[in-house]
Amino acid sequence: MIKSRLFTPGPTDVPPEVLNEMAKPMFHHRTPRFREMFAAATAGLKQILRTDNDVLTLAASGTAGMEAAIACAVPRDKKVLVANGGKFGERWVKIAKRYGLDVDEVALEWGTALQPETVKEKLDTGAYGAVVTVHSETSTATACDLEAIGKVVAKTDALLIADCITSAGTLPLETDKWGVDIVGGGSQKALMLPPGLAFVAVSDKAWKQIDAIDAPGFYLDLKAYRKSIAKDDTPYTGAVSLVRGMKIAVDMINAIGIETVWKRTAMLAKATRAAATAMGMQVFSQQPSDSVTGLLYPAGVDDGFRKELQTKYGASIAGGQADLKGKLCRISHMGYVDPMDTIGLMAAMEYTLADCGVDVTIGAGVAEAVKVLRDWA
Repeated sequence: MIKSRLFTPGPTDVPPEVLNEMAKPMFHHRTPRFREMFAAATAGLKQILRTDNDVLTLAASGTAGMEAAIACAVPRDKKVLVANGGKFGERWVKIAKRYGLDVDEVALEWGTALQPETVKEKLDTGAYGAVVTVHSETSTATACDLEAIGKVVAKTDALLIADCITSAGTLPLETDKWGVDIVGGGSQKALMLPPGLAFVAVSDKAWKQIDAIDAPGFYLDLKAYRKSIAKDDTPYTGAVSLVRGMKIAVDMINAIGIETVWKRTAMLAKATRAAATAMGMQVFSQQPSDSVTGLLYPAGVDDGFRKELQTKYGASIAGGQADLKGKLCRISHMGYVDPMDTIGLMAAMEYTLADCGVDVTIGAGVAEAVKVLRDWA
């Protein structure tokens, strides 16, 4: 019997403590019991996001949270700058256009990220009401300098809306200190939950703009969530089981401390990149994210590599998207993953590369990973 392990950048593995809590009998959501649990889970989530702002929880995917932010907060009388450096940046462009917004799309070479200098040059015109960027672009395993971008945007009247779906709980993220007006997140990444919850942190600056807009939605109207969160409740049916799991997951993260989680994630990513280089694989991104590592296949290798890895060793990793399909694999470092998982994956990758006909020195990658991870504690 082969144990299955998820190294995909969402969904990620869920701890048994979370699964056990979610398997407990259902109870009604319009009760003091639910409100107390929801309030505690939200407080824990605020610690992870490093914010005192409102954090709203939607029973939906991360995409719905980002759509709500774009639909409710982007001014209609100004342009919105949207960075497109991958499949998710591309998605935010499509959503903004679907709502009839005046979109200025910054098309980026895949593997690169939006630069603060570009943002400053655009915002200096006074023509922009919002900037939408992806902190960690999952499709290209690329991270932007959100702190530097935040400093630029904070000096203007524009809002900064950040897709932090694969960065929250993984990469350093100082929501309030960096001036990120809206943070969008999802449950199935670093927060160690199944898919089904979206998180939206909203600043006072953003609320002023949201209040000035008649949002063209109903379920995604953030004003409804603000009204309910004031009473530690949700405007529509609360996802009781997921919120139960959320309480356990955020408690687990905060018991370790989010800064420790950031450090450990960085070590896993560094170990993976070092091991992959020793195996003859190349890191794709010019600005690698520690959430997920993208590796180009050696000559003669295609997605059969991933299938062999999953079939023979039970390890699931993601493939490339669009033009990178069949050329690249992606490995998650988010959430419930540790050095033993990573070292085992590196060994399995070495064996699989050898089975694919690559001249790889068995043990070389593992040795490099171990060097990085010896100081894990």
